[in-house]
Amino acid sequence: MRRFFNSFIQIKRKPKLVLSFDGGGVRAIASIVFLKQLEIASGKKVFDVFDFFIGTSAGGINALNIAGRGVSCFDLEKFWSKENLSKTMSKSFWDNASFLQTKPKYDGEGKREVFFDYFKDKSLGESKKPVAVLTYDVENRRPRLLSSYDSPGIKMVSAASATSAAPIYYPTHEIDDGTWLIDGGIVANNPSLIGYSEAKKMFSNSEIKILSIGTGINRRKINGPSSAKWGALSWFRHDILGVMLESSMFDEISRDLIGSNYLRINSSTGLVNRRMDDNSDVNLKRIHLMGMEWWSEFGEKTLDFLNL
Repeated sequence: MRRFFNSFIQIKRKPKLVLSFDGGGVRAIASIVFLKQLEIASGKKVFDVFDFFIGTSAGGINALNIAGRGVSCFDLEKFWSKENLSKTMSKSFWDNASFLQTKPKYDGEGKREVFFDYFKDKSLGESKKPVAVLTYDVENRRPRLLSSYDSPGIKMVSAASATSAAPIYYPTHEIDDGTWLIDGGIVANNPSLIGYSEAKKMFSNSEIKILSIGTGINRRKINGPSSAKWGALSWFRHDILGVMLESSMFDEISRDLIGSNYLRINSSTGLVNRRMDDNSDVNLKRIHLMGMEWWSEFGEKTLDFLNL
């Protein structure tokens, strides 16, 4: 009887594991490459390992696929096929990739078609595990979390479209309840802290551990004296959107608050294009290599962190 009681206590005290995905367009493929290696090394699906999934933008799409559909990372890699990427970036309104264009770069129709192919008519409440994606409500001027537990009636296609509606690239998306949302990356491209807060409410009596996966950081130097003379167009040409999205502040705060129960997987983008929509063969190979380099650097640490 005592042995049974001790086993029960150990199970009860087992930490709840949260998987957090950054946004970053096509660079989010690197996180799937990394997690596929985790599945190979552990012999377990990522879906089975984690208790809660959260993501922003392309990371939100990854979270919805794993938690909502229960797929392996081998299957998820197919979601990010060259064919699907080309479809999501169809019908460009830009003639010469100029930020002076008056419309979003893509119309978003192809993106929604791809989402419907995978999510069908499922709602967030039908997700196989708890999941949340970060968006921003433009009319009410506040962040909004779409989740399987607080907004179960929202369609997965709608949630995926909203969290990935990156300004400049895609139009603002109207979800099922009539609100207009854009990419949550403008609030927190790394949603780890939000995931930690949600998990603490969901699993109030459990220890929480967060595995946070980035999409690479652009370390290219910006010339200080030159930047003092830049207006809006020059800042856009020098990746002001990337500067805002790649802030390390949330990572630093997460390390301070969560401590050893927080593990961050990320690196410099290196040769990977900073643009979120470069789906050229060369860039996709570089993204894949970045994911494999992450596994070489963080693989053993991740297995230990997750007790696998």
